[in-house]
Amino acid sequence: MRVAPLPADQWDDGVTKALDGLMPQERHNPEATGNLVATLLRHPKLTRAFLRFNFHLLYGSSVPARIRELAVLRVAHLTKCEYEWRHHVNMGREAGLSDEVIDGITRGELSDDLDRAVLTAVDELHHDSVVSDDTWSALSAHFDEHQLMDLVFTIGCYGSLAMAINTFGVEPDSNMEAER
Repeated sequence: MRVAPLPADQWDDGVTKALDGLMPQERHNPEATGNLVATLLRHPKLTRAFLRFNFHLLYGSSVPARIRELAVLRVAHLTKCEYEWRHHVNMGREAGLSDEVIDGITRGELSDDLDRAVLTAVDELHHDSVVSDDTWSALSAHFDEHQLMDLVFTIGCYGSLAMAINTFGVEPDSNMEAER
């Protein structure tokens, strides 16, 4: 671990300001926020800015939750980000992903055309930093412009987050199931 979660005795007004309006007061402690947020809070201003953006992608995005979780899990798989994978497997199930689909994400093999296009978009952005014309066309058959933009930013945000998690050495929370 390169960057440890901020210990509870160091949670100050800067931390409170970073979380105010984004998380309920009862979650303003390292145990409730989890290792990731507690680690990010070593830089409160960055945390606040990131969480606002990330919460838009989680709760305000025009992309359906199932598609979002499909994309995030593919990002987590490609980046070998165990924290992100474990966290989003449960979210994916809640959004309607079956265990069969979750397993298919790891192989890059899904039967649904839209699901395959989403995985392809993740793969292309991960490897080439651009979605190909063919993949864009496939996605455009299902999504409007806002959804396409939200999807690209979701993939990019979770790719960036995975890089930070992996680099900082954020360990999965003790309540996260080991999945793969």
